[in-house]
Amino acid sequence: MAPVGDPLRGPAADQGHEKGAERHEHRHAPLLTHPTPAPHIRGGSGRVVVGVGARSGAPADEVLGLVGAVLAEAGVPPERVRALATVAAKGREPGLLGAAEALGVPLETYESERLAAVAVPHPSARVRTATGTPSVAEAAALAGGGVLLVPKRASRGPGGGPGRVTCAVAVQAD
Repeated sequence: MAPVGDPLRGPAADQGHEKGAERHEHRHAPLLTHPTPAPHIRGGSGRVVVGVGARSGAPADEVLGLVGAVLAEAGVPPERVRALATVAAKGREPGLLGAAEALGVPLETYESERLAAVAVPHPSARVRTATGTPSVAEAAALAGGGVLLVPKRASRGPGGGPGRVTCAVAVQAD
């Protein structure tokens, strides 16, 4: 099997990816279709918080794969990540803790009532039923302040089906 490379730094050098469409499809393969951030807010220099929602048992590699793809899409280097953030009920999930450790950042948690008070562009009744808040990823990214850079994205599971992880990225003021 060919090496897949570092999920935060792109494909392995020997995968033969060139600039252009092949690389574009590789970077976006784990994502559901959503609009790309507007050019005037891409990149920048502020620190970012990555809000993460996950089903129980979601592995760290799935979290890291989605986070890496979303950061690459936004033009944000992994070194700018200040924290991963999630709902308090998921604060002991091994996959989330492992992803935060691999990134060298804390996993911040917020009670569902606090997340429910955060205005988000993509609330979900299903998420509200499961967690007590209509958003985990977007609300957790925004809970500490800042501006949403990348709205909620979702990983894909085996065979292209639904994945177990969502994430969103908020940039904080310098």
